[in-house]
Amino acid sequence: MNRYSQRGMALVSAMLLLIVMTILAISMFRTFGTQEKIAGNTREKQRAIHTADSAEAYAEWWLSSQGGINATAGVACTSLLAAGPSTTQVCSSPLNTVVPGTDVSVVPWTNAGTEVGFTYTPTGFVTTAGTMNSYFQAPRLYISYISGFYNSQTGVQSSSYLIDAAGWGGTPTSVSVVETSYIVNKMYTTQGQKARYINLGAP
Repeated sequence: MNRYSQRGMALVSAMLLLIVMTILAISMFRTFGTQEKIAGNTREKQRAIHTADSAEAYAEWWLSSQGGINATAGVACTSLLAAGPSTTQVCSSPLNTVVPGTDVSVVPWTNAGTEVGFTYTPTGFVTTAGTMNSYFQAPRLYISYISGFYNSQTGVQSSSYLIDAAGWGGTPTSVSVVETSYIVNKMYTTQGQKARYINLGAP
C-alpha cells in the first residue's frame, strides 16, 4: 500500500480513542453523581423514619406513664399543640375521620385548613436551617382511642389505641409516616374502684 495514502490515520485513530475515553469518563462521573444522590436520599429516609419512630415511642410512653392514668377515651382534637406530659391528649376520633378525604400518609394533617395533632421535640433535636444534621421540622403524633373493654371477672380494663406519627429528614420531601396499635390494661380493686396498673403492650 502506498505510504502516502496512510497519512493522518494515526491522528484519526487518536481522536477516536480520545472520544471513546471522554464518553467513558463522563459516564463514570454521572454514575458517581447518581450514586451520591441515592446515598443522600437513603440517609434522609432513615432520618425521617427514626424521627417518626421517636414520636411513636413517646406516645406509647405517655399512655403508659403514671400507672396508665392517661389511657382514657379521649377528647376532640381540633388543633395542633405541643406534646408534653400535661398537654398531650388522647383523641376521641381516629385520624382518618378527622381529616376526611385525605390519606393519613399525607402531612401535615389538617381539618378544614387547621392542622391537628401534637408536635414532639426530642432532646437535642435541631430544626435550624443551615445547621449540621438539622431536620426540616419536629415530628408529629396523633393518639386515637379505638375501643375499651372491662372484664368484670378479672377487674381488668383494656383500652386500645391507634398511634400515628410523622417525621421529617432535612427536607420537606423526606418524610415518613408510621402507625401502630397499642393496648393498655388496668386492674380495678374493690376498694373505692382504685385502679392498679398491671401491664401494657402492643399486640
